[in-house]
Amino acid sequence: NWCCPTGRRVQSSKLGPAPPRLLTEEEYRLQGEVETCKALQELRSLCQSPEFSAWTTVSRIQSPKRFADFVGGASHVTPNEVSVHEREYGLDSLFVDEQLFEEEDEEEEEDVNDSFAG
Repeated sequence: NWCCPTGRRVQSSKLGPAPPRLLTEEEYRLQGEVETCKALQELRSLCQSPEFSAWTTVSRIQSPKRFADFVGGASHVTPNEVSVHEREYGLDSLFVDEQLFEEEDEEEEEDVNDSFAG
């Protein structure tokens, strides 16, 4: 009995650490939202600090008003940008991508069958 716990420790040290648990889709999305909000708040705080050179930054960006609105608390994306993103990366685009891949797979199968038939 006294050697079993030691044996288990030796065995587990040989195996190394357990691989990290992968996130579910929902956990991944939630973590992305939380971390993005946190980073945006840190950026706002930095931009509002006395050490921040607002004039230098404003002179380098294309839309100073939009930047000022963001620092004041407005969203970092416009409704139009959200709409474009949803079209490109939302659930609808996944359905379209799935259909495209299915069509490509069917075409490849037809090509393979044609090459064996000939």
